[in-house]
Amino acid sequence: MAELMLDGVKLMVMGMVTVLVFLILMVILMNLMSKLLSPLAKARFLEPAPAAPKKPAAKKAAAGNDAALAAAAVAAVKAHTK
Repeated sequence: MAELMLDGVKLMVMGMVTVLVFLILMVILMNLMSKLLSPLAKARFLEPAPAAPKKPAAKKAAAGNDAALAAAAVAAVKAHTK
């Protein structure tokens, strides 16, 4: 039984070390990519996407929909409590 527990602990430690090494490697590579790509961002090769236009009509439709949802919820509660 003790040998089985020891094998489980070894496996757990190996898994945790593997994840730790992967995360450290990922952080190092992300920092390296950031430094490599920063000249491209300054040269305007990497521009952010334009923002989507806002639709004010959608807000009004959502407000009306909220009232309908509230009425349906009240009706459902009343029907359930009968």
